Amino acid sequence: MNNTELLQRSLAAVWHPCTQMKQHVNTDAGALPLIPIARGQGAWLYDFDGKRYLDAISSWWVNLFGHANPRINAALRAQLDTLEHVILAGFTHQPVVTLSERLAALTDHALGHCFFASDGASATEIALKMSFHSWRNRGFAQKDQFLSLAGGYHGETVGALAVTDVDIFKEAYAPLVRSAATLPSPDARQARDGETPADVARRAAAALATHLEQHGEHIAALIVEPLIQCANGMVMYDPEYLRLARALCDRHNVHLICDEIAVGCGRTGTFFAHEQAGIRPDFLCLSKGISGGYLPLSIVMTTNPVYEAFYDDATARAFLHSHSYTGNALACCAALATLDIFAQDDVLAQNRTRAQKIAAALAPLAEHPRVRHLRQRGMIAAFDVETDDPWFTRTFYRAALARETLLRPIGNTVYVMPPYIIDDAEIEHLGQAVAGALTDTLGAA
Repeated sequence: MNNTELLQRSLAAVWHPCTQMKQHVNTDAGALPLIPIARGQGAWLYDFDGKRYLDAISSWWVNLFGHANPRINAALRAQLDTLEHVILAGFTHQPVVTLSERLAALTDHALGHCFFASDGASATEIALKMSFHSWRNRGFAQKDQFLSLAGGYHGETVGALAVTDVDIFKEAYAPLVRSAATLPSPDARQARDGETPADVARRAAAALATHLEQHGEHIAALIVEPLIQCANGMVMYDPEYLRLARALCDRHNVHLICDEIAVGCGRTGTFFAHEQAGIRPDFLCLSKGISGGYLPLSIVMTTNPVYEAFYDDATARAFLHSHSYTGNALACCAALATLDIFAQDDVLAQNRTRAQKIAAALAPLAEHPRVRHLRQRGMIAAFDVETDDPWFTRTFYRAALARETLLRPIGNTVYVMPPYIIDDAEIEHLGQAVAGALTDTLGAA
């Protein structure tokens, strides 16, 4: 096998996600290369010709501890000889039980019930359905509406699009979607003269308060991405918003859903992002990194009161949602191996040091005349580029690949979200690749 052969076969047979396929075959300035990958090792991906790429975005934010991680590999090999999968309706197995118990313990058992699915959008839909149905079972059927934030992203299925506010994903399907009300984002970049990020958070929370005062009796839940709205350009905001939102939801009898599909599992500096606000949600959605980037898995965690709303003799009052691979034993095994690495290696403490080194490597970019809002929280760093070039995203992407680095800007926002095993030399390479790609794309500063 070589790069050219696999590329041709892929273009003929594979419909790639979030992709205008014609852009892979055009020869104009906007063309995007399709990169055949032969293997991964640590923080690197290798094509069939031996060229390597630093995986600076963790392969769409999923990979935590590097490709072909020996400890996760070993756990999966052992599980393969025991149980690959069993129906979770009427049956159970050790990996799913142990994983549920360990995740509950990470929330001090405030979120003691885990419901399993396969992907982030499914987790969003489960949380929305579960919130509405629990209110209905408790006699509040009028609570059938949801709130989300401007620029929020919670998945691309029809149900998840109801609370997603990114036009490129939603516009074509608008006639199919029962949209939620959209409230102001606490985006720290919106700070007025003299304002702090906490001030912006309080302004956004005031808009939430007004909406709940007027419509609270009909609202089932507010869904948020804690601290960082990733798909909208790594929008970062102050934890004060979460504190105020939690209090307002309590006051108006509204559920709070924390979508930590992208920002959970240590990305923001704590294992769960919402911990930095000192709160707990009513629902917590996890996916992406929870399996270390190995296998599709998502989990919705919730409270005793929500669980008890479904606990009844009547089948119709049960939460009747499922998919064939719910609680897959291999995926749960990968997640348990991932949690083991967190515990055994004191990953969160090590990441604080790594985050400081990433900040230092990117710090010179703040002096670039076209860089705006250089920002970081934990292992996620981003900056906005002032440019009118319609091809900026693609040109920067190609320039980074030429410098052996995988980076995919979101619009004019360049971000890094590397795996947690990135070492000092790789951080230096990353900093140089970002700066070099920016120069290659924009010209000398």
